[in-house]
Order: sequence, then structure tokens, then C-alpha cells
Amino acid sequence: MKLWRRATGVIKDTNSICRAKLAKRSTYRQPELETALVKATSHDEFYVDYKNAQRVFASIRASSVFLKPLMLALTKRVERTRSWVVVLKCLMLIHGALSCKAPSVLRMFHGLPFDLSSFKDGHSYNSHRTWSICSFVRAYFAYLDRRLAFDASTKRKLSALITMGSKKEIRPGDLLEELQGLQSLLDLLMQIRPEEDMRNGVLIHEAMDCTLVEIFDVYGRICNGIAAVLMRIYGATKAEATTALSVLHKASLQGAQLASYFDFCRGIGILRASELPVVEQIPEEDIQDLERIIKGVSTKTKTSSVSSPQKFKAIELKEQSSYIEDRTDPEKNSLQTVVSNDWVAFDDEFQVAGGIKGLSSSYVKGETNYINPFEDIQRFPSMYPCGYNGKSPIDLQVDSWVSFN
Repeated sequence: MKLWRRATGVIKDTNSICRAKLAKRSTYRQPELETALVKATSHDEFYVDYKNAQRVFASIRASSVFLKPLMLALTKRVERTRSWVVVLKCLMLIHGALSCKAPSVLRMFHGLPFDLSSFKDGHSYNSHRTWSICSFVRAYFAYLDRRLAFDASTKRKLSALITMGSKKEIRPGDLLEELQGLQSLLDLLMQIRPEEDMRNGVLIHEAMDCTLVEIFDVYGRICNGIAAVLMRIYGATKAEATTALSVLHKASLQGAQLASYFDFCRGIGILRASELPVVEQIPEEDIQDLERIIKGVSTKTKTSSVSSPQKFKAIELKEQSSYIEDRTDPEKNSLQTVVSNDWVAFDDEFQVAGGIKGLSSSYVKGETNYINPFEDIQRFPSMYPCGYNGKSPIDLQVDSWVSFN
């Protein structure tokens, strides 16, 4: 039976390739692109055609003209097939297209042009395995569909902010809304996991590699966003502080879930899971600090309660009229350090000597910086099964909400 299914799959792919080559070139049809698409999404579950997948990605990076024919051909192929192999390869191809960072992808689509929420494979006779495969495909589809909608929504909000001339004035409420969206995406990503009877498949492992890459990107953005919220939280309203506390609790829970998810990936032999970094948890002190803000603790008390009650010496920088003052010696015109035994409250975002306003991605206990738990990802091996355009997603990581997309 397996041999028969493979033979019929080859025949179907051959017929599809012949029809694609004979198609007339137009705005909606590109024969070469369709041929590469069919080869990249063949019925063979033991082989992934990277070469033709890269041809597809190169086309949409080169020109937006190829995007509409690609999505039309993908939609037609997904809707006509009942093979989970073809459907999963199509989803991986779309995932790779999204990661190419082509602006035309977000401009054209606010969601996937087909519905796989009730997908059922028509070629597997093992009922339990069929259920496992269909659940995996549905979970992958649910994430990609939500991600497209989320990216499109964020893009619209960013355009509105730029139009109003307030690109640099991001409110904590706006940032918290985006963080909640990212946390929802992370929940969907962690639902993509194979059952025991399908863990050894080559195609499943490739899809899990794509999922791990996406997790690095999304969770890193969440951590950077939390850092931005904490730097602005002292000027936030009580409602915003309450929402921020909910986001922190959720991030702490997701950190534990991610650690378990990575252990699962290592257990089933996902190649790149063996070198995953340790997930850093949200410090309990930050959660307690937000709880104090909600209870009405003043900013001054909040600032002094972060560190140990033991007295420390603070470094105070004085400007000509505020923080920094010039020395009298013109040849040594520089900052002057003044040592004080009293605590001095500073604005979270003030810049010294042209410093860059933004986030830090590392956390040291007792300081105001935060950690990106995948800080060492640069040492992580390159993983581009879906065509990530030569860059690790962490290299594309953002430093503020404005550049999330």
C-alpha cells in the first residue's frame, strides 16, 4: 500500500509539473515559478527539495510581481490535495516566504487565503496516526494565519503613529497590547508538536526546525518589549501597570513552558534542539515591583526598594543646568563625577553624551537591564530549512516596538 501511494504521488506531481510548464504566462501565471512550487511541495514525505524552495524565495525577493501567482498556485494546490505531506510542505513554503521579509507579503495578505482548520488527510489508514498528523498540520496553519493577521495589524498601527508624527512616543498601553499579541503567538507555536507515532519523520523534523527558529524570534521580541515596558512603567497609569503585571506573569509561565518544550524537542531528536540555550526566567523582583506600583507605592519609594536596603553610594552626573557640568580646565572638558550618599532618581530614558535611547537585552540582578534568554544565539548553528534569506531571526531582532515589523 505504501509503495502504491508513493507511485501515485509521483504520477500526480509529474502531471502537475507538465500542466505548469504548458501554462500561458500572465499576471496570474508564471510557469517557471509554478514548476518550482510543485517540485518543492511534492508528495514525497522523505525528501525536502531545498533547491526549488530557494528558487521560490528568490523570485518573491526579486519582485512583488511573483507574489500573486505564487499565492494563487499555492492556494490551488492546497485546496485540491488531500495529502498531509503536500499541505505541510506548502505551509513551510509560506513560512519561509514570510521570513524573507518581503514588504509585499504583508501588504497583500492579512491572513492565509485558505482554511485548514478542519483539514483531514485522505491517504492514511491508521486512524490514530491520521489524527496526529492532522492535529500537527492544523496547529501549524493556526500559527501562520494568526501571525499574518498580527503583522498586518501592527503594520497599520505603526503607519498611523508615523502619520501623526508620534513615532518616538509609544505609550505603554500600545506596547502592552503588542506584547499580549506576541504571547498569543508563542502559545500557538508551542502547540506545534508531533505525537509519538510521527516523531521520526524527516518532514516533521524539518517543520519542527522551522518552529524553533520562530520561537527564538517571538520570545526574543517579548523580552525586549518587557524591557521597554519596565523602563516606561513609572509614568504609566494604574490600569497599564495592572496589564503589565499580567504580561509579566504570563511571560514567567511561558518561560517554564518553553523549557519543557525544548526538553521535548531534545527528547525526540530534533537536531538543533541539542544546542538550545537555557531559558532565563522573569525575575520575581520585577513582578513584586509592579505589584507595589499597583498598590500605590510612590516612584521614589519604588526606586529605592529595588536594591538592598543597605546604603550605597550613587553616582550623579550634573549637566550645565541639570546633570552635566564642564570642568574649569578647557583642555579636560569632560563629565564630572560627584559622589553622594543619598539616592538620586533619574529619568528612565535620559541620554548622556549622545547615548542611544532604547533597550538593553541583558539582565544583571540589581540593575535595570533585562535579558534576552537567547543572547547566545549567535553561536547557534544556521537553520534555514524554510529559506531565511541568510540571516538568523535573532539577527533581525528588534530593539523597540516601532521596529517589530
